[in-house]
Amino acid sequence: MKRLFKVLAYILLSIVVLIGIGLAYVFISAHNQSKANLAQLGPEAKTLQQDGFSFRDLNKNGRLDVYEDSRQPVDSRAADLLAQMTLEEKAGTMFINIIKTSSDGALAESPEFGNLFSFVLPANSDLVVQKKMNHFNLLTTPGTRALAQWQNNLQKMAERTRLGIPVTIATDPRSHFTTNEFASLFAGDFSLWPEPLGLAAIGDSALVRTFGDIIRQEYRAVGIHLALHPMADLATEPRWPRINGTFGEDAQLSARMTYAYIKGFQGDSLSAGSVACMTKHFSGGGPQKEGLDPHFQFQKGQVYPGNNFNYHLIPFEAAFAAGTAQIMPYYGVPMGQTSENVGFSFNKDIITGLLRDKYHFDGVVCTDWGLVTDVENFMISLPARAHGMMDRSPEERMLKIIDAGVDQFGGESVPDMLVKLVRSGKVTEERINRSVKRILRDKFRLGLFDNPYVDVERAVQVVGRKDFRDLGAAAQRKSLVLLKNGTIGQNKALPLKSGIKVYVRGLDKKTAAQYATVVDKPEDADVAIIRLDTPFEPREGFVEGLFHHGDLDFKGEQKAEILELLQKVPTIVNLYLDRPAVVPEIAQQSAGLLANFGATDAALLDVIFGKSAPGGKLPVELPSSMDAVRNQKEDMPYDSKDPLFPFGFGLSY
Repeated sequence: MKRLFKVLAYILLSIVVLIGIGLAYVFISAHNQSKANLAQLGPEAKTLQQDGFSFRDLNKNGRLDVYEDSRQPVDSRAADLLAQMTLEEKAGTMFINIIKTSSDGALAESPEFGNLFSFVLPANSDLVVQKKMNHFNLLTTPGTRALAQWQNNLQKMAERTRLGIPVTIATDPRSHFTTNEFASLFAGDFSLWPEPLGLAAIGDSALVRTFGDIIRQEYRAVGIHLALHPMADLATEPRWPRINGTFGEDAQLSARMTYAYIKGFQGDSLSAGSVACMTKHFSGGGPQKEGLDPHFQFQKGQVYPGNNFNYHLIPFEAAFAAGTAQIMPYYGVPMGQTSENVGFSFNKDIITGLLRDKYHFDGVVCTDWGLVTDVENFMISLPARAHGMMDRSPEERMLKIIDAGVDQFGGESVPDMLVKLVRSGKVTEERINRSVKRILRDKFRLGLFDNPYVDVERAVQVVGRKDFRDLGAAAQRKSLVLLKNGTIGQNKALPLKSGIKVYVRGLDKKTAAQYATVVDKPEDADVAIIRLDTPFEPREGFVEGLFHHGDLDFKGEQKAEILELLQKVPTIVNLYLDRPAVVPEIAQQSAGLLANFGATDAALLDVIFGKSAPGGKLPVELPSSMDAVRNQKEDMPYDSKDPLFPFGFGLSY
């Protein structure tokens, strides 16, 4: 036995040593590569004066160039810079991908323990110096101070490149409750609001514009310039996993919300105080066959059995009217709607024919993430979402996207591939120039060439400001939808009286104890309060597991356990609707039923105990059965048979 333990100890020690050697190699290599990258940079840009005008000498030539002159028209500045750029610099500008941050605000050049993504993502200098990229989006981030400091350090590195082109930082939504970090990010220090579906439940355009203006201030305070939102998609297929990011299934409601949202972020025109919006996913990503999302190969395309393609364009028409700076097409294939069944970004009929020619959109068009190359690392394995082009090479996919009329490649870091296509004569540099000029125009409009830096102390004061948080908290309460208010004894179930004995499930007991006496057993309670999430069927795989696919009804032991509680004690049920839940028995047997779209326990309990009144109306209908869901047409709104709760339903007290 001693011999066995000795052998195991040697094996364990060997493993530890090998891991140590491996980590040492990773960190030493990262240090050496970073040192080599940074050695290629030039000096910082000096601030010079000419005729009483101060400017940043970004190309370090000692004189005022047109692109450095904030008094010049945007088109002139973009044209001047474009004329000075090499092909490699132009190509780098046409790519945007995830960039890692650091916990202390320094450049993120090496991996950090406790942050797995930092071991996967390249060093900041690899992207800026080697690949000459200047557009990035954020995934995991540190606190406000470190994020603002890191942004400034990144901009300082970009300033030291040959032409000093500043970096544009983008993000998916990060001011809502969420369980899917690949579609919407955790709020962290930012003010916390209901999800877009909750904003639609409130239905107040002025509030949505206020929301956009607040998030604009928070974003710009830390150096975020581009919002990879809003989602103007319509939730006409209730099984689709991304419904919580939409404004629901009604085109007119979504159009009003989309217009106000963009105005809040951008203002009446794009300027140095704006956050540019990349509205997605043109021409509407909602009608996925059986709700299967095209992030994955098991998707079955977008289908239009109700011949309702144009209905899905209505919110995007509102986005164009609001002046959205950019557009992102989706991964999906609009089956039978164009001359070929390929994904939207590969589809010339959609990008050039519809978006450019019909709607005369001349802003930036950026693909969704990862249409060209596969992602393979120890965390994630994702084939390129090249639907309709899966049998083609990465180079062929890139050519197809360029020919379709797209300007920028999302989730890709392969500018060398584009350079090769130009050098081989397969893509003209004139075609590249058209896209790069569009991209540069937004950088100039956003004021990045004049001052890309942020005031760190001001960022700390602005992000998560008390009045911002208070407005977000009030919106959470207002967005709650009261679906049923039954009776307990002779009285209406809601609002509950404070001080009663309650049994809670899915809520924090300490928070609940501020409203009532919390007991450990339902039989000892006057009332039970439970929080439930809309059901889903888990898929294998890390990313796949983050998307909620499949049936919308409770089944088996989970359903039996819920119904047992409802029969044992009068129960208030709260449903989190990231998709429309199918809950006929639960609705029937509950004493009260509310829906939320991202709300704290305190927000929910304030409404349940009458400190606030529910004000939301359903932005999606709740079907009465899964058979009704399966019999719906994916492209049609509110068309399930005998819905349990129709679109627009909502009680109050």
